[in-house]
Amino acid sequence: MEKFFHPYHMVNMSPWPLLAGFGGLSVVLGMIKMFMYIESSLLFESMLLMLMISLLWWRDVIRESTFQGYHSSFVLSGLMLGMILFIISEVFFFISFFWAFFHSSLSPTIELGSLWPPCGIFPFNPFQVPLLNTVILLASGVTVTWSHQLMLNNNWLSAKNALMMTWLLGFYFLMLQGFEYYMASFGISDSVYGSTFFMATGFHGFHVIVGTLFLLFIWIRLVKNQMTSGHHFGFEAAAWYWHFVDVVWLFLFSVVYWWGT
Repeated sequence: MEKFFHPYHMVNMSPWPLLAGFGGLSVVLGMIKMFMYIESSLLFESMLLMLMISLLWWRDVIRESTFQGYHSSFVLSGLMLGMILFIISEVFFFISFFWAFFHSSLSPTIELGSLWPPCGIFPFNPFQVPLLNTVILLASGVTVTWSHQLMLNNNWLSAKNALMMTWLLGFYFLMLQGFEYYMASFGISDSVYGSTFFMATGFHGFHVIVGTLFLLFIWIRLVKNQMTSGHHFGFEAAAWYWHFVDVVWLFLFSVVYWWGT
């Protein structure tokens, strides 16, 4: 039996970080090819490659934490700090979009007709689909918190059901977001309003996709009884990320959809 005289997790050599880096490069090249030549095959193949790499990498992490017991309390504190710093970096990512929106909306130039929204842009009614999406995300924030409390009290069946409600609400949000984009009377190339609107809401939608898949995989792990009431950092990380997505949407709804119209 192996004996360790330090609290750290000395990971084994893994090909996944290097392959994920090449996969990310391939995704970016695929996006450039799609934008320039309207050809999405490279992007689609790159996304599939990244999904395969992610699944294999997550498999190894689950083995190390759940079955091999390498994630001690000291290791968990480092993982928590890493997740917090990652969310802070995402906060600044979205700040750039809000900065661009305020820069253009607070002092619209003469090219925009000195109006905001610009001439010819007919924005969405914030109290239709956007308000419904707000209610959906707030409800999903309640259900994921509820699931966490049930998990802490060892009520596993109800915790699984509450978490399933959360990722189902995430999918419902994405369906409504897709419907909203389909019904839009303007596009990403329609002035700075279209650019900032679709960049901000589109990247938020991408984060909802990531968060929903994150919660779905955590739910699968719950179904397989891979967590305990005292050791479930994967769930906590997914919940933190989901709450971040909720807060960003509240700012998008109040600033871009409501105040910006």
